[in-house]
Amino acid sequence: MKIIQKISKPIILPHWWQDLFLIIPRIICGYLLAFNFGSDKFGMPWSPVDNNLGFFEVAFWFPKDVAEYGGIFAIFPVFFAWMGAFAEAIGGLLLLFGIQTRFASFLIFCTMLVAIFMQQINNGLWNCLAAMGFLWVSIFYLVLGSGRFGIDYLLTRKKSYL
Repeated sequence: MKIIQKISKPIILPHWWQDLFLIIPRIICGYLLAFNFGSDKFGMPWSPVDNNLGFFEVAFWFPKDVAEYGGIFAIFPVFFAWMGAFAEAIGGLLLLFGIQTRFASFLIFCTMLVAIFMQQINNGLWNCLAAMGFLWVSIFYLVLGSGRFGIDYLLTRKKSYL
């Protein structure tokens, strides 16, 4: 249990306004991943109705796309499609609220690496920019954690009484 606490405990910057400033990319990227990119592929309550996705269901077309990457992705396309969609939708929510931020950042990091090098790189560097942006944000929060304005901070802070 101590290892989970160590992973969850965020790095706190010297001044509260620094942490406040640094939640902006966490909130924006978490929101975009959960409510825009992830919900199109993964069944969430806010997924578009015309996608006809059940709760935690992956869009029918996504495993086919994943299988085209070849290698291990072609062997287990449904698993990797589900993990990628989960990382975007659920990982985005976790990032948004600062819950298990490092774990969510790791999932997002892995998903964006695959998106960059297996899907978008053949279409030119310009098409990689969105995935690269999420990749860099995930690296940032993988190191720092949620900061003092996330649920991780509330769960891991030590209560000191005078």
